[in-house]
Amino acid sequence: MPITEADTCRRYVLPKLYEAGWTDDQIYEQKYFTDGRIVVVGRKHYRKPGKRADYLLRYRPDYTIAVVEAKAAYKEPGDGLQKAMDYAEILKLKFAYSTNGYGIIEHDFITGKQSILGTFPSPENLWKCLKGYEGITDLKMAEDILYPFNRATRNPDGSVRRPRYYQEIAINRAVKNVLQGKKRILITMASGTGKTFVAFQIIWKLWNIKWNLSGKNRKPKILYLADRNILIDDPKDKTFFPFGDARHKIQRRVVKSREIYFAIYQSIAKDERRPGLYREYPQDFFDLIIVDECHRGSAKDESNWREILEYFHPATQIGMTATPKRSDNVDTYAYFGNPIYTYSLSQGIEDGFLAPYRVHRVIPSVDATGWRPDKGQLDRFGREIPDGTYETKDFERIVSILSRTECVAKNLTEYLKRTNRFDKTIVFCVDMEHAEDMRLALHNLNTDLTKRYPHYVARVVSEEGKIGRGHLSNFQDPEKSVPVILTTSKLLSTGVDMPMCKNVVLFKPINSIVEFKQIIGRGTRLFTDKDKLWFTIIDYIGPTRLFADPEFDGSPESISEEEMNEQGEQVQPTDEGLEPRKEYVTEAPELTDVPEEDHRKYYVDGVDVRIIHEMVYELDSSGKQLRVVKYTDYAAEQVRKLYPSAAELRSKWTNEEERQHIIDSLSERGISLEQLAEATNQPDADPFDLLVHVAFNGPLRTRRERAERLKREKQDFLEQYSPKAKEILNELLDKYTDHGVNQLSDINILKIPPISNYGTLVEIANFFSGAKKLRAAMGQLQALLYAT
Repeated sequence: MPITEADTCRRYVLPKLYEAGWTDDQIYEQKYFTDGRIVVVGRKHYRKPGKRADYLLRYRPDYTIAVVEAKAAYKEPGDGLQKAMDYAEILKLKFAYSTNGYGIIEHDFITGKQSILGTFPSPENLWKCLKGYEGITDLKMAEDILYPFNRATRNPDGSVRRPRYYQEIAINRAVKNVLQGKKRILITMASGTGKTFVAFQIIWKLWNIKWNLSGKNRKPKILYLADRNILIDDPKDKTFFPFGDARHKIQRRVVKSREIYFAIYQSIAKDERRPGLYREYPQDFFDLIIVDECHRGSAKDESNWREILEYFHPATQIGMTATPKRSDNVDTYAYFGNPIYTYSLSQGIEDGFLAPYRVHRVIPSVDATGWRPDKGQLDRFGREIPDGTYETKDFERIVSILSRTECVAKNLTEYLKRTNRFDKTIVFCVDMEHAEDMRLALHNLNTDLTKRYPHYVARVVSEEGKIGRGHLSNFQDPEKSVPVILTTSKLLSTGVDMPMCKNVVLFKPINSIVEFKQIIGRGTRLFTDKDKLWFTIIDYIGPTRLFADPEFDGSPESISEEEMNEQGEQVQPTDEGLEPRKEYVTEAPELTDVPEEDHRKYYVDGVDVRIIHEMVYELDSSGKQLRVVKYTDYAAEQVRKLYPSAAELRSKWTNEEERQHIIDSLSERGISLEQLAEATNQPDADPFDLLVHVAFNGPLRTRRERAERLKREKQDFLEQYSPKAKEILNELLDKYTDHGVNQLSDINILKIPPISNYGTLVEIANFFSGAKKLRAAMGQLQALLYAT
């Protein structure tokens, strides 16, 4: 027997690693470092396999230094080198190895050379090479970089929360840069990938090694800055809990006796009344400042917040952001410099650490065509509305059309009824007043639920204060069922962890791709314990056109659009004579034209609001957009690629294993038989007929029609069995009629009434003269169902 890969690892690779000085604590065998992309298929999903290295070699428990791929002894030593190099590039390692147990091939990313080795390098040898490349010049710096991560934080299941591979890279790179004296450091990580956890581990290491700018034997003074209390309070009380009494939040007075300080810019910055609380601290008071969500103004030249950073210029400053460099956040990158590490939204989705998403577009008519008042038309308060065409950017800023809000609220309610009315949903509105109008409309459309759950819908805006924060806390808690729907404007657009958010609703213009990606980030968190593995963006305004931006780094699984009438009901789509809006994402105008009266908008009643246009953007299994097609057209194309003729499809379908292979192959291409039945409005059609119909224009038959035809035309098959056996076969056909062809291949169906009333499995098999003939009868029944 040839020696397998597992044999090679056990007999040859491990002994060679031991001989080179590697210990069990340094060798991580068969280590998965990604979870595998989640692929959404209809309303279901599956995971692709994660990336698994045969061996990850760690110089210390929190410092990975090399990857090894092992192949079976009968293969060449270098057969695994390409894979090892690919993994090394992902893990940002400088050494990759491939071996068949006898020979070893090394790729050294530092020198670019590939070498044939007789033995593996020792841990000290690799560390010495890496230190020279990284500029780690002295022993203390080396030991400080290798200081272990905190192990006190826990996952929801109680296990130790260990940094993922990309978090380990970000933490170690940041600590190295700090120790090497770099003053401005930027880390770019997509929303939901754990920036706060990374910041905590960076601070933990620097705090424990007593790094500080003075060089004295003391713990550092560190300031953690953000722009909202919610981004400060939650990390301070939860993530940073291991720091105990060293923590302090700066509010109204200056305290200088702690070590880890938290503050929002607004509480310490200057304003019309105060010169700035931050000035009561000496300029060199802080050794390190970490700026969370630093794209939100902290680095803008014109911002008061920038003054805080410039005042504390002696401090090392680390900016953390979720958004790659764009024209609208260029100041951030100019201030902090290029990121030392970037982990993108698309990479997070590909690795399976972030939830993929679908986009459902629903376009109100007034947004697609604009709205113009009649001559001399008055608003609700008797004011004449200035003539002109009002568009999306004007609604709820200059003109408020309540029927538009109510129409969208009804459509959203109907959507939740079709999916799940307890899926956590957040609705982004134009302003606080708009968020209240939306809350009220949704509340009144769901009175069957609000009678039992008064806070089924809640508004969370800055004016709500503690009440709003309470609703938000309950919304974030996976164990709390209400509130289900939150309406907001700007407060929740960034940095708020919402693990159970399954619908992100866009009902406001979005001015930039930076804000757009931040809002999308409210749904990207995974929560596998509650089966939250993907989410939907429901777009009533059009910002999802930004997916067409060539620099956008996370494509949706699919995009669909629908029509909606003035009652908020879905109607049949049509493309005839429609001119889609060319501009959906625009800068909102300044409100200089709005009268300075008690009501800052024109409030218009009685406007007829409709929805136009439907299309589907389908993606391949890698998540890359193909083109704009209807779902049925895309399904037809994929079926024809797999099986060029209906006859070939039929020949495979009658076999249980081949049929499952067909279903799996279609799933990998994003096609769900359930979704296809829904798209064609044929819930009772046999899946085979459904596929033949969309791909080859074949006739549609229901399962009942197929069963009746078999009973009518294949009497000779049924009559060969005893009366009891014939009754059981007819019962199986009834099961097929009700539930589908899989019923005919599952022997356990015989244990369920009414078939189980005929006896045990052994007794039922006896009616067919044995279990073998019973299985043969069930198999033949399947074949005859699909006979030509």
